[in-house]
Amino acid sequence: MTQSLKLHAEPITLTQFIIEQQRGVPDASGSFTLLLNNIVTACKQISHLVNRGDLIGVLGSAESENVQGEVQKKLDIITNDIMIKALEWGGQLAGMASEEIDAPITIASQYPKGKYLVLFDPLDGSSNIDINLTVGTIFSILRCQEGAEPTTEDFLQPGHQQVCAGFVLYGPSTMLILTTGNGVNGFTLDQDIGEFILTHRNMRIPADTSEFAINMSNQRFWEDPVKRYADECVAGKDGPRGKNFNMRWIASLVADVYRILNRGGVFLYPWDVREPERPGRLRLMYEANPMAFIIEQAGGLCSTGKERMLDIQPEAIHQRVPLVFGSKNEVERIIRYYQEHTQA
Repeated sequence: MTQSLKLHAEPITLTQFIIEQQRGVPDASGSFTLLLNNIVTACKQISHLVNRGDLIGVLGSAESENVQGEVQKKLDIITNDIMIKALEWGGQLAGMASEEIDAPITIASQYPKGKYLVLFDPLDGSSNIDINLTVGTIFSILRCQEGAEPTTEDFLQPGHQQVCAGFVLYGPSTMLILTTGNGVNGFTLDQDIGEFILTHRNMRIPADTSEFAINMSNQRFWEDPVKRYADECVAGKDGPRGKNFNMRWIASLVADVYRILNRGGVFLYPWDVREPERPGRLRLMYEANPMAFIIEQAGGLCSTGKERMLDIQPEAIHQRVPLVFGSKNEVERIIRYYQEHTQA
C-alpha cells in the first residue's frame, strides 16, 4: 500500500497577503504595500529591542516628559526614532504624527512625498515595559493629497476615513493585527525567517460576553451609566443580569484589544471627574480610532458611550476621548444606559 504524506498548507506571508488583496484594486500602485512593509520593518526592530530589554540597557526612565506630560521611558524615545527613520525615506508619506511629538512630523526635503499620512503610538503600554508585560505599537493610515505639504488640519480626519489600522503586540510571540477595511487578520512573526505569517484569519468578536475590563480603583469618579454597568457585572448571578462576570484589566491597550478579539469582552476607559476639563484618557487619532476600526471590522462596537468613535470629527492631533469597545451586545447596553441617564 502506498502511503501519502499530509503536508501543511503553504504559509502565507504578510507581503503575499497584502499583494493578493491589492490585486483586487484596479488602480493600486503598490505604494501602500511598500508603506506597510516599512512599518513592519520598524516593528521588527522594536520587537528585537523589547525582547532584549535590560540586556542592552534600554529599560527604565528617560527622565523626560512627552507632549502629554507623561514620563517617558527610554524605549518611548528609541521606538519613536525607529518609526520615523523607517518611514520618512520611502516616498509613500506626505507626513507623520506621533504620540511623542507635539506637532506633525514633516518629511525631509531630500525625500519624495507620497499620498499617505501615518499616525502612531510607537510603544503603547510602556509603563509596563519594566515589569515584562505585553506592550505594543499602534498605527493608523490616512490618505492625503499627493505632493502637498500637509497641515495639521489634513490629519484631522474622522476615523471612518482610515485606509488601514493595525497594532503589533510584543509578548510571548510578536503579532501584527491588521485591517484594511475587509475584516481583521492576525500575523505571527516567525523569528527564524523574519517574516510575519498569517495565523489568525478573519478574526471575529463574539456578540455576547461574560468579561469586562475597567480600572475599578476609579469607580468613585465615574458617571452614573458606567457605575450602573460595573455594579451589575460585579453583582453577578445575584444581580439584575442574572449571570456571573469575570474582570480582566491588563492596563495595556494592545493586550486588552487582542484578548477581546480572541474571546470577546468589553473594555471601558470612561471620562471621570478627577480632571473634568480632560475629556478622556486615551488619544483619539492614534489609539482610539485605529482600535475602533479594527473592533468594528471584527464585528464589535466602539463608542465614547455617547457617540460612535469613528464618526468623531477630530479637533487636535493629541485629542483625548472616553473609550468603550468590545462585544456588540454589551457595548449597546452601555450606550443605552447613557441614553437613559440623559433622558432622566
